[in-house]
Amino acid sequence: MARVIAIANQKGGVGKTTTAVNLGASLAASEKKTLVIDSDPQGNATSAFGFPKDPSRRTLYQTLILGEPIERVTIDAKIDGLDLIPSDKNLVGAAVELVLMDNREYRLKEAIQGIRDKYEFILIDCPPSLDLLTVNALAASDSVLVPIQCEYFALEGVSELLDTLMRLRRTINPTLSVEGILLTMYDDRTTLSKQVAADLRSFFGSQVFESVIPRNVRLAEAPSHGMPVMFYDIHSKGAESYIQLSKEVIVNAQKRVGQGIERFDTGTGAAASAAAGAAGGSGRSGDSGSGSASTDSE
Repeated sequence: MARVIAIANQKGGVGKTTTAVNLGASLAASEKKTLVIDSDPQGNATSAFGFPKDPSRRTLYQTLILGEPIERVTIDAKIDGLDLIPSDKNLVGAAVELVLMDNREYRLKEAIQGIRDKYEFILIDCPPSLDLLTVNALAASDSVLVPIQCEYFALEGVSELLDTLMRLRRTINPTLSVEGILLTMYDDRTTLSKQVAADLRSFFGSQVFESVIPRNVRLAEAPSHGMPVMFYDIHSKGAESYIQLSKEVIVNAQKRVGQGIERFDTGTGAAASAAAGAAGGSGRSGDSGSGSASTDSE
């Protein structure tokens, strides 16, 4: 049965979609049958796989709101072993329409239940908010992968996000665990990136992936060509980093086999509070490097 991983952070621009697309492609390249669900109304994951906007295409909206079987909205992502459930702007309305529906938090979970045996991994690209679309994704998931940009403001949202995840565990999804915290847009030329990375590893320990996603021009260019970076430039640092991340995710899944679902560490609440304090610390100690940040964009 597939391991369902939500890729979530309420802050925008931290690499959620980039991670969903490139981790999905890397898992498929490792011969792990994978499904990527684009749950963001912006539809960036859909376009990153080379699918232009098409009003006639069935999307996640049809499944969540109209009850369309999820098999009918799933499309081939044009990569061996990888499927996609596309998104479009109609999902903006879905976030509102879900409010009045029965079992509104579990619509996605119910929809994917019948297809989990077809895949080894299901990745859900969440919108940059904590609305009902994100709640549906977290309710349907076994774990959450949190991309965090190596900058000061990204640290400020860590404690808020972890507090929200703990509330969801108590009320909606008791087995939700942290797949890992992923450092993105890392620039080893700046003191700030190094300090943010050090602070996160200090407070969250093994929950931070060893793989780090660097600022990389090829990684930024790949979506405009409608393909994951590993098919655009396999030798780029961005491609190498996501291939390494996929290996970590696979190893994590193998370790969990027969061990049940791993939950949050008991110290997560304290770590969340510490992260809030780390935001202040990083802002002070990292100022000297922030001015030399790379101009590469994600």
